[in-house]
Amino acid sequence: MAKTDVNVTSGLLTHPRPNAEPAKTAMAGLNPALQAWGPLGEYMTDAVQRTVLFWDVLRQRSDQYYAQKAKAVPHVLRFDTELVLDARTFDKPVNFLLVRIKPLDGLAIDPLKRPFVVVDPRAGHGPGIGGFKADSEIGVAMRAGHPCYFVGFTPEPMPGQTIEDIMNAEAVFLERVIALHPEAEGKPCVIGNCQAGWSVLLVAAIRPDLFGPIIVPGSPLSYWAGIEGENPMRYTGGLAGGSWMTALTSDLGSGKFDGGYLVENFENLNPANTLWTKNYDLWSRVDTEGPRFIEFEKWWGGHVNLNAEEIQWIVDQLFVGNRLSSGEIVTSKGERIDLRNIRSPIVCFCSKGDNITPPQQALGWIVDLYGSDDDIRACGQTIVYAVHESVGHLGIFVSGGIAKKEHQEFASNIDLIDVLPPGLYEAVMTPKTAEAANADEIGGDWIVRFEPRTLDDVRAIVKPDPESDRRFATVRRVSEINLGLYRTLFQPFVRASVNEQTAEWMKKLNAAELPFEIFSDRNPLMQQVAQLAAQVREQRQPAAPDNPFLAWQAMVSDGIIAALDGYRDMRDSSLEKIFQAIYSSPVLQALVGLGATDEPVRQRPGLEPERVALIQRRIAELKAGIAEGGAREAAIRALVYIGLAGPGVDERAFNVLRQIRDQYHGVTLQAFKQMLREQYFSLILDRQAALAAIPKMLQSEPDLHARMLEILHRTVHAAGELSGERAKRLAQVEELFRAGLPDAAPRKAVRKAA
Repeated sequence: MAKTDVNVTSGLLTHPRPNAEPAKTAMAGLNPALQAWGPLGEYMTDAVQRTVLFWDVLRQRSDQYYAQKAKAVPHVLRFDTELVLDARTFDKPVNFLLVRIKPLDGLAIDPLKRPFVVVDPRAGHGPGIGGFKADSEIGVAMRAGHPCYFVGFTPEPMPGQTIEDIMNAEAVFLERVIALHPEAEGKPCVIGNCQAGWSVLLVAAIRPDLFGPIIVPGSPLSYWAGIEGENPMRYTGGLAGGSWMTALTSDLGSGKFDGGYLVENFENLNPANTLWTKNYDLWSRVDTEGPRFIEFEKWWGGHVNLNAEEIQWIVDQLFVGNRLSSGEIVTSKGERIDLRNIRSPIVCFCSKGDNITPPQQALGWIVDLYGSDDDIRACGQTIVYAVHESVGHLGIFVSGGIAKKEHQEFASNIDLIDVLPPGLYEAVMTPKTAEAANADEIGGDWIVRFEPRTLDDVRAIVKPDPESDRRFATVRRVSEINLGLYRTLFQPFVRASVNEQTAEWMKKLNAAELPFEIFSDRNPLMQQVAQLAAQVREQRQPAAPDNPFLAWQAMVSDGIIAALDGYRDMRDSSLEKIFQAIYSSPVLQALVGLGATDEPVRQRPGLEPERVALIQRRIAELKAGIAEGGAREAAIRALVYIGLAGPGVDERAFNVLRQIRDQYHGVTLQAFKQMLREQYFSLILDRQAALAAIPKMLQSEPDLHARMLEILHRTVHAAGELSGERAKRLAQVEELFRAGLPDAAPRKAVRKAA
C-alpha cells in the first residue's frame, strides 16, 4: 500500500475544463437578469451556482471512485507503508495483507515498546479507516513510540476463502510481528475496529499466546442485545425471515456478496442524513465543503465484496445466531471458540451515540459469559470498558477528538492495562489540571484511572431481557428453516439463471453504486457540468450572509430533516411492533421447537470439569505459596492491598513504578505482571495469611528492605496524599515492614522514611 494523498481532489476544484465558451455565455446571460430582482435574484444566482458546483463535486467523487477502483489495493491510509506479508500467497489464500507503517518524520520509535497492530473492518468498505488521519489510532500509537502495523484487504476475496482461513492468516501475521520485535516488552496490542473486533477475538480465543492487550472499538459481540425503542437494526434479520435473503443476494451476485448492501443497511438507519443532510450540507457550503466531502467519500464509497461462504457464516453464526458469546462456534478442527480462553486484557470502547453498535451489543457478551465476578477472576481475565456519551459509530475510529483522548490514553497506558489484576474495570478519564499531583507523571491531557466494576454495573447498561432473548431465539430457528427451504427449492434455479454479466449489472444498479455511474464522466451530460462549474468559479457570486432567503433555506432544511426523522421514528416503532407481534407468538415458538416459557433459550457456557480441576489446583498452589517470595513480592503485595481500598488504579502510580524499575534494572514487564497477579490472588484467597507473611518475606532479603519501603511510599503517593481507608492500610503496612526488620536500629530508619 503506497502513501495516500487525501487532498488530491483539491486540484479538481480549481482547474477549469477546456471548451467552456458555451457555459460562459449561458452564465453571463443569467446573472444580470436575476440580480435585478434584489435579494431574491441574489439568492437565486447563488443557488444556481451552488447547484452547478454541487453536481461537479459529485462528478469528482465519481472520478475518484473509479480511480480508486482501478488500483490493485485501494485504501485510504494517510501513512507510507511497506508490505510484510501477502496472504494471497498462503497455502489457503485470503485477500488480506500485513503492512508496516513507516514513522512520520521526526517520530522516534522505541524498539522496546510493544508493537500495535490495527485491523480494519471488512464491513462493506475498503481498508484504511484506522489510519485515515494523522490523529488516528495509528497516529497516536506512533507518537507514543510504538511500532505500528496494519492489516488490510483487497476488494475481491480469493476463491473459496472462509472466515476460518482469515483467522489462520491473522495468526500468521501476528507470529511475524512478534518475530520482528524480539526485544519488545510484551506481545502486540491488537486493535480490531467494528467488525474486525469479533474477528480478532476469534483468533485470540484459539491462539491466546499471540496477543497482548486487545482493543475492540465499536465492535458488536452480543447481537441480540439492545434497548426496546432505541436499537432497531437488530430486528432486520427477523423481519427478513432470517439468513435466506443473504444466500439469495450472494447467488444473485454469482457467489459474491456486494458490500454495498451492507452500506445501504447503515444508511437506512438515518434517512434524514442519507437522503438530505449529507447532500444539503455540501450544497449549502459547496465553496468550502467539497474537499472534506470527497475525502470522506473516498472511504465510504469504496465498496468491497465478500464470498458467499463468508457472509453466510457471519450472518448465521453472529448476526442471527448470536453464537459467539455462548461458546457455540466450533472450528473445522473441532476447537470450541470460547472467549474465556483469552488471557490478554480486553478493552471495549463504545458510545451511547452509536446506532450501529450500541453499548448493549458491545458489552453484553460479558454478562452472557459470566455468572459472577468470581468467574471473571477464576478465568484470569481482565476486561476494561469505556462508554462515550455521544460520539457516533464512525467517530470512534475517525474522530480526531477521540484519538486525542481515548485512543491516546489507551496507547500511553497500554502496559498498565496489561498488568491490571483479573477483574472488571471501567476506564475513567478526567481532565489534567495545573493542581494535579505529580503532573509530570501524566501522559497526556487526561488522567486515566481504571476503577473496579461488577457485573451488576454492566447489567445496568445492557439490561438483559429474557423475553427478548426468546424472540431472537425464535428468529434463529425460523432462519434455519427458511434457509433450508431456500436451498432445497429455489437456490438451484437462481444459480442457473445468473452469470457474471447479470451479477455485474445488478451491482451497477445497487443504490450504493448507481450514483457513481450517473455522475461520472461516463455520462456525456457531466462533461457540460464540468464546463459550467469552471465558469461558475470564475464568476462566483455568493449571497450575502444576511440575505433573508438563506434563513428561509435553513428553515426549509430543518423542516425536511424533522419530517424524515419523524418518518424514521414511525418506521422503527412500527417494525419493532411487527417483530414483537410475530416472534412473541407462543404458537410460533412452539412450532420451531422452543419449550416452556420458563426454560432458558440462550446457552450459558459452563466450566468444563477439566477447567474446574485446573482452577482448584491453581488455588491450592497459590494458598500453599502465600508465604513464599522476597522483598519485591512483599512490596507488590502491600501495594495491591492498599490499592484494593481505593477508587481504582491511577496511571501516575504505574508510571512511578516503571521509572523505579528502569532505575534499578528490575524485572521484565511480563514477570512483573505474573508477580502482581500472584500477589493479588493471595490477598483474594486469604487476606489475613497473606498480610501476616509480609514480615517473613522481607526478612529473607534485608538489604532490599529500605528500597522497597521507598518504592512503596513513592507509588502510593503518586496520585496525591492518601486519606480514609487507604491511609489506614498504609499505616498497617508500615507496621508490617517494621516487623520485618531484624533489629531495632533500622526500625528508626523505617519510621523516618514513613
